[in-house]
Amino acid sequence: MAERKVSVEAEVGLHARPAATFVQTAAKAPFDVSIAKAGGRPVSAKSILSVLALDVRQGEAIVISADGEGAEELLDRLAEIASTV
Repeated sequence: MAERKVSVEAEVGLHARPAATFVQTAAKAPFDVSIAKAGGRPVSAKSILSVLALDVRQGEAIVISADGEGAEELLDRLAEIASTV
């Protein structure tokens, strides 16, 4: 299983537009993708409600995990979305 630890830099955290973009990108994957706050319980990165419920704020670290063909490339894209201001 591949994973990335990323610091969320968006001023609003992983809410609203950044969360929607993140979930839409994850949902395109034909395999499971999860997200968690550092040290927390992972949830589906394909569920907008689950991602919003994490209440990720600016400066907090998240861990994104995926397992499948193309997981590394997907994680790179998701990390870029999460770390973009």
